[in-house]
Amino acid sequence: MKSPGFKALGEHQKLNHFPGTFQIGRKDRLWRNLSKMQVRFGKQEFSFFPQTFVLPQDIKLLRKAWEEGGAKQKWIIKPPASARGIGIQVIHKWSQMPRKRPLLVQKYLDKPYLISGNKFDLRLYVYVTSYNPLRVYMFSDGLVRFASCKYSSSMKTLSNKFMHLTNYSVNKKNSEYQTNSDYKACQGHKWALKALWQYLGSKGVNTTLIWEKIKDIVIKTIIASEPYVNSLMKLHVRTPYSCHELFGFDILLDENLKPWILEVNISPSLHSNTGLDVSIKGQMIKDLLNLAGFRIPSREDVVTPCSSASSSTSSLCAGNGERPKVDLSADEKVKRAFYLKQGEANRDLMHTVLDVLTPEEIRVLAESEDELNRRGEFERVFPSPSSSRYLRFFECPRYLNILLDEWEQKYWNNRAKCISLLRPLCQQGVHLGTSDPAHMVRNCRTMKGKHKTRRESGSFKMLKSVCLCSGVSTAPAPGLNTTDRTWLALPEPGTGFIPVIHLSYGS
Repeated sequence: MKSPGFKALGEHQKLNHFPGTFQIGRKDRLWRNLSKMQVRFGKQEFSFFPQTFVLPQDIKLLRKAWEEGGAKQKWIIKPPASARGIGIQVIHKWSQMPRKRPLLVQKYLDKPYLISGNKFDLRLYVYVTSYNPLRVYMFSDGLVRFASCKYSSSMKTLSNKFMHLTNYSVNKKNSEYQTNSDYKACQGHKWALKALWQYLGSKGVNTTLIWEKIKDIVIKTIIASEPYVNSLMKLHVRTPYSCHELFGFDILLDENLKPWILEVNISPSLHSNTGLDVSIKGQMIKDLLNLAGFRIPSREDVVTPCSSASSSTSSLCAGNGERPKVDLSADEKVKRAFYLKQGEANRDLMHTVLDVLTPEEIRVLAESEDELNRRGEFERVFPSPSSSRYLRFFECPRYLNILLDEWEQKYWNNRAKCISLLRPLCQQGVHLGTSDPAHMVRNCRTMKGKHKTRRESGSFKMLKSVCLCSGVSTAPAPGLNTTDRTWLALPEPGTGFIPVIHLSYGS
């Protein structure tokens, strides 16, 4: 569905896509976006995809790389928006390059890890429940898809798709293809991921390390799509509840067991042709539908769209039919502006973001804990106890990502404690809005001046007060000493006023 079509979704409806995920779902966009990340953060962080060119734009660059590569190089060509192995070829001569259609051309990974002489790849299931805050889950199992002919690096074999392609839709046509219905068995041309880990473990391979590297690839790839998705969500989607998405990540292991990303599928096949498929996909779909947290709307909600309470009676927010407010209060805007202004460098100050929780923050944290409690065999990989390092990869820092990261650092090993903190607040309806001073930013000790926050004229000054003014101009009032204040202008939704937040500093 095109992005403007999301505007037709009612607040009680949920679609299995986010707008803009084609930025990683199309092969050409995936490589463009990962290449941008590589330029920005370096090859040490983004070295998990092969050298890639998009034709016709990169034809001169490809020609130069081809000439520098020597006579024995191999390249794989792919249509940018195809699936099921359609149109894919492995070539070694410039004359074999198609000229009249858009193409993705990649350096062929010609030294894959082999099992019993066969090449294979991994189909992994990645589920994103929210892009702001970003919450990413990976299913603990998946599929291992083997090529149905034993691998050879000889140039003479490059036209053999049963040898060089691992797609099930290609290899099932081979008369030598062997099915496998036992999810525990290491036999046939399709295995369960857990069976592969057991096989590799028996060979002395550290499979935990491989899994950690794959998680790193997944998180960085999803982050590469984040600015596009959030921009389109803001334009076209009424409520974040309306979108969720399952991705199929295809990963190849080379001879050194280094994982490489091949592509991302935004509509991965859920067909189940064997008992193995049913075992893995069935469990995955069951857990995904529980994670999705569908809300059952009342008849009135369907006629006049609005949100309703979660259908889960055990959830932190259950039992309240009122819809949480969407617009942030001026108090909440003050806090967000303050912490976003600090940046990642001031980590000590960031730890204080949990000191005073506003109603919207309580709602987000409760939603996150409810979701995590329903994860089944999914693993949440972002946020996680070790995901702080990924915050720097976001094009635009998001306050809710900072909030969830700090929450995870504090409570990852004691979920019972954080739930016992949130439950009474939700039972009191604080997440729906409150005038309780305990949840007002003005009572935050950090923002009253307990932490040094900036250097002025060679000496440290402490934040003394936070004030909020409303007006159509960001200019300070007459007589105001602007040298001791930082000004932040934030538009007030639905009004003509611009609240001007000035952070007052004193010695």
